Amino acid sequence: MTSEEEEEEREIGPIVEMNDEILKDNQELARRNNRLLKKHNIKCIEVVGAIGSGKTSILESIVGKISKTKKVFVICGDVSTTIDADRIQACGGTTYEINTGRECALNAYHIQEVIKAVDFPIEETDVLFIENVGNLICPSDFILGAEKRIMVVSVTEGDHVIIKHPLLVKMSEIIIINKIDLVEILETDLQRMIDDAKSINPDIQVIPMSVKTGENLDHLYEVLEL
Repeated sequence: MTSEEEEEEREIGPIVEMNDEILKDNQELARRNNRLLKKHNIKCIEVVGAIGSGKTSILESIVGKISKTKKVFVICGDVSTTIDADRIQACGGTTYEINTGRECALNAYHIQEVIKAVDFPIEETDVLFIENVGNLICPSDFILGAEKRIMVVSVTEGDHVIIKHPLLVKMSEIIIINKIDLVEILETDLQRMIDDAKSINPDIQVIPMSVKTGENLDHLYEVLEL
């Protein structure tokens, strides 16, 4: 190491790369989470998307509808605050907030800590939703153990939002294109967004919808088999 490199290391510290073992450990924890939830017949669905895409509003609608007949638990991930958890709680679901601080996504360990906690109603839960931290990049690194992952985007994020995040599209079973009531106002190319999703992941189910107007919400319920 040259004197220049030594000086740089003193200033910024040694370079640390993502350890493959971290991802392997996360995958194993995710598998354990999945097995535990299936053992207790709990349907688990993860929801990912950028801030403002409509994740919480969609969950409010779903929880408000199904909590009349099912016991719903929602884990909300945010850097800070309990805003989303409070909104969903008001719709009839039991919620648990995870504030990640500097971490930009939930990981399988976070979920394990909740579902294995003494006060988690594992025998009384029918559906578990996990609302991940609001972004479209970090969640692609960590699976959590859910049986399905919903990726939420909105037409307000632009025509290219899907093609710019191919990894998350590949790792999701469903993609919701929200706020289609604004397509004409924004002149968004909705068909391009649909085509981009199918070109990246031919098996993904694409649901253009508007949680504000309720358009295609019933179709979402059918797809989720709730």
